[in-house]
Amino acid sequence: MKKTVSLLLALTLLLGLCASALAAEETPAPPKEDRSGAPIEAPEKVESIVTLAPSVTEMVTALGHGDQIVACDTNSAALEGMDPDLPAFDMVAPDMEQLASLEADLVLVSNLSLYDQEDPFRPLIDLGTCVACVPDSSSIQSIQDDIAFVAALLGEQEAGQKLIDDMQADIDRIAAIGETIPEKERKSVYFEISAAPYLYSFGTGVFLNEMIELIGAENILADQEGWLSVEAETVAEADPDVILTNVNYIDDPVGEILSRDGWAGVTAVAEEQVYPIDANASSLPDQNIVTALEQMAQAVYPDYYGK
Repeated sequence: MKKTVSLLLALTLLLGLCASALAAEETPAPPKEDRSGAPIEAPEKVESIVTLAPSVTEMVTALGHGDQIVACDTNSAALEGMDPDLPAFDMVAPDMEQLASLEADLVLVSNLSLYDQEDPFRPLIDLGTCVACVPDSSSIQSIQDDIAFVAALLGEQEAGQKLIDDMQADIDRIAAIGETIPEKERKSVYFEISAAPYLYSFGTGVFLNEMIELIGAENILADQEGWLSVEAETVAEADPDVILTNVNYIDDPVGEILSRDGWAGVTAVAEEQVYPIDANASSLPDQNIVTALEQMAQAVYPDYYGK
């Protein structure tokens, strides 16, 4: 009888150890580095968060932790659904004393907050705050990696993966249609992100260029790389079939393009193929780029994507 009891106790102990080991295997280790490669000490529990980049703010909110945001940057403060009473900081040069007074568990910043400064958040880190950088990503894959990183910091790996999967499903659906567009029907696109007289756009190596390619179109500036200042004559000579703009700081960006001096002969202008794209969805590198992707697809190829 004693042997039976001993065996049962041993078996119970063994099962308990196995269960503990299995649980440990199933719980991913917290990140040891942020997305810039800097070492971090992730907090065991996150109850208060400061977000100093609107794209990161949207990630945190989408992962169900928006109510834990105790302060944000001034651009995030303008996002729909944000508490208007939250303290808002200049994302490039936040007030470190005021930040420290919040005693947040986690401060999420972008590379803009590190601009031309050496270790600006050291005072916070020395106080025990985890400061993690999520640099603005230049590719769709990097954006998805950013989501996974933020999710891991928050202990929301499953929710993060679902966010990525849903995003990828929309991308795959749109890309599949883009692949069916015959070569002779493919259009050239100019995407304007700053209006005259300071025209600004992008070439390859930018997630927006990927998005143009995904819908089955061609960026007129694809022979260049990165974010670009653009000459009006360059666009006129390239003669795009469609012009997209996410400019939102003038009253009528589409009308301004349609009436721009020297562009009357540009196909997109002559045929009034100029369309607005949501500024936040197309400029913030997070899961909401799929909204802009859908708008771009419908604007450039309404017959294929519908409206």
